[in-house]
Amino acid sequence: MYKVDPPGPGDNLYLHLSSEGSMIHKESEDAKVQAAYDMKKAEEEKEARDAAIKQAKEEAEAKGEKIDESSLQFESGKNQFNYSERAAQTYTNPLRQRSIETEPPPVVNYMATVTQWDIYDTYMESYEQHQREQIQLQKAAQKKEKEDKDVADVVVVTPSKNKDDDMVHSAAMGKILRVIERMVNQNAEDEIFQDFKYWEDASDAFRDGEGSLLPLWRFSSERAKKKQVTAVCWNPCFSDLFAVGYGSYDFLKQGSGLVCCYSLKNTSHPEFIFATESGVTCLDFHPQQPALLAVGCYDGTVMVYDVRNKINRPIYTSTIKTGKHTDPVWQVNWQEEDLAKELNFFSISSDGRVANWIMSKNELKMEPVMQLKLVNTAKDDPEETSLSGLAGGCCFDFNRFSEHLFVVGTEEGKIHKCSKAYSGQYLENYTGHHMAVYAVRWNPFHERCFLSCSADWTVKLWDHSIPEPIMSFDLGNSVGDVAWAPYSSTVFAAVTSDGKVHVFDLAENKNEPLCEQKVVKKAKLTHITFNTKDSIVLVGDDRGGVNSLKLSPNLRKLEPVDEAADSTKGSKERLKAEFDKVDKLLNTNDNKA
Repeated sequence: MYKVDPPGPGDNLYLHLSSEGSMIHKESEDAKVQAAYDMKKAEEEKEARDAAIKQAKEEAEAKGEKIDESSLQFESGKNQFNYSERAAQTYTNPLRQRSIETEPPPVVNYMATVTQWDIYDTYMESYEQHQREQIQLQKAAQKKEKEDKDVADVVVVTPSKNKDDDMVHSAAMGKILRVIERMVNQNAEDEIFQDFKYWEDASDAFRDGEGSLLPLWRFSSERAKKKQVTAVCWNPCFSDLFAVGYGSYDFLKQGSGLVCCYSLKNTSHPEFIFATESGVTCLDFHPQQPALLAVGCYDGTVMVYDVRNKINRPIYTSTIKTGKHTDPVWQVNWQEEDLAKELNFFSISSDGRVANWIMSKNELKMEPVMQLKLVNTAKDDPEETSLSGLAGGCCFDFNRFSEHLFVVGTEEGKIHKCSKAYSGQYLENYTGHHMAVYAVRWNPFHERCFLSCSADWTVKLWDHSIPEPIMSFDLGNSVGDVAWAPYSSTVFAAVTSDGKVHVFDLAENKNEPLCEQKVVKKAKLTHITFNTKDSIVLVGDDRGGVNSLKLSPNLRKLEPVDEAADSTKGSKERLKAEFDKVDKLLNTNDNKA
C-alpha cells in the first residue's frame, strides 16, 4: 500500500507485514522431520543435563559438600508456541523527492464502436481471404506436381487481394462518401442554402432603381494560397459546377498553376484539382462536351483536360513541335461542335497571334488565324510603328449570331473586328480606350452590341458598325472584367481593383449603377461571371478566393411579355422583347449622333 505522509515533496513507504500460520499436519513429512529433530534435541538436552549434574556432584564432593539435584537450575529451551523468528517491526524506507521521479508515459483514450455487421464483414473478409489462399495453394501444388512429381517442395504463396473485392476502397464506396460529404456540408450550412434558394431582399420594393448583393459562400483551397484567381468559368451543362484557374499576373512572381473545379453542392473542398507547371491564365468548358476543359498558361502552353479522369495530367498539350505561343495565353474559347470537323478552340496571346487548336487523334495541332498588326494613327510615326512588331492580344469574343465575326482587345487599348475568313486585315478598328483592354463581350441577345473594359477605369458600350463608343462608364478604378447577364439584354456587371462590384441596367438607368457594393477588403477583384440558371454571380480576387453573391429582385427584372401556352412561342417572345430593348437603346444613340 502506498501512502503520502506527511503531504509535501517527500513520500514515505510503509510495508504492512502479513504472517501466515505455522501449524502442520502431524502425519506429514515435515512433521516427521520436526519430530525427529525434537527427539534428538531432547536427548542432547538430557545428556547435557546429566553431565552438568555429574560435574556439580564431583565439585561438591571435592569441597566436602552435599548437593541437592532439585536445587540445580538449567536454561529452559525455546517454546515454539510463543517464539517466532520472523521480524514483526515495520521497516520505514527513506524519504524520496518528487523531483527524481520520471514523467509518466503519455496516455491516449481510444474509443470505437463495434456492431454486429462490422464483426460479420470482418469474418467474411477473413473467410474469403482464406478461400483465396487455399485456391492459390491448390493451383501451385497442381502446377508443381506436373513439373516434378518426385520432389515434394513446400510452396509459399502470397495471397493477392483483388481491389474489386475490397468494398471499403471500391468506387461505389467513394461515390457514397461523396454523397454523405455533401449532405453533411449542406446540413452544416443550412441557413446559407436556404438564402440561396428563397432569399429575396424585401427592401427592393421600397427603393426603385437600387439593388443589393447577398454574400453566400467563399470558395478557396489550401493549395491555392498565395495565388491569384486568373479565370472563372461555369460549366454549360451542370449549373452547380464551375472551374477556377489560379496563377499570377506579376511577371516576377511566376510559379506553378492550379485548376480547381468546385460545386455548389459541396462548398468545403474542390471536386477536382489539376496542377500545372506554369500559372493558369484562362480556361473554358466545351459547350457540348462538359467534361472537356481548355486551359491556357503563362508560358504560352495550351492544354485540354478531361475532368472525368482521375489522373492529374491533360489529354492534349501543345508543344514546340506542333505549335505553341511564345507569350502568355490570355483567353481560350471553344467553338460549336461540328460533326464534320474535329473539336477545336481558339486562343489569343501577347505574342500578337490568334490561333485555332484542332484536337486530332494523337496531338493538338495549331493553325494560325490572324496576326494582330499595329494600326497607325495620325499622331504615330509610321517608321517607329513598323519596327515595334505585333500588337499584344489580351482578349477576344465571338459573335453568337455570326460565327465568323469576333472582336479582339489589345494591350495598346485598341479593339479590332476580325473575321475567320479574312486573316490578313481588320474589318473595323475601334478607338476609345487609352490603356490595355482586359475584356470584350458580345451581347447574347443582339448581334450589333458589345462591351469592353480597360485599365483606364472605364467600361464602354459599342455598336460594331460605329468606330466610337456609344456609352462610357467611369468606375474610378481599373476594371478587371465585365460580363452580360444571361437573363436580360441590358444588365451587365463589372469588377474593379478596389474590391467593388458594379451592376448596371441600361433600361433603368443609363448613367449610374443600380448596385455598387464592396465585396472584399484589401484585395483586387479580377473576374466575374453570371450563372446561366440561378440568380448568382461569382467574383474572383487576387488572394485566391471566389465569392458567390445573390442578386436582389431589382437587379434581375425581366421585360413583361404575354404568357403563351406554347413554351417555344413564349421563349421567342422573350428573346424578341430583350432584342427590342437593346435595339431601342442603339437607335436612340443613332438619332443623337
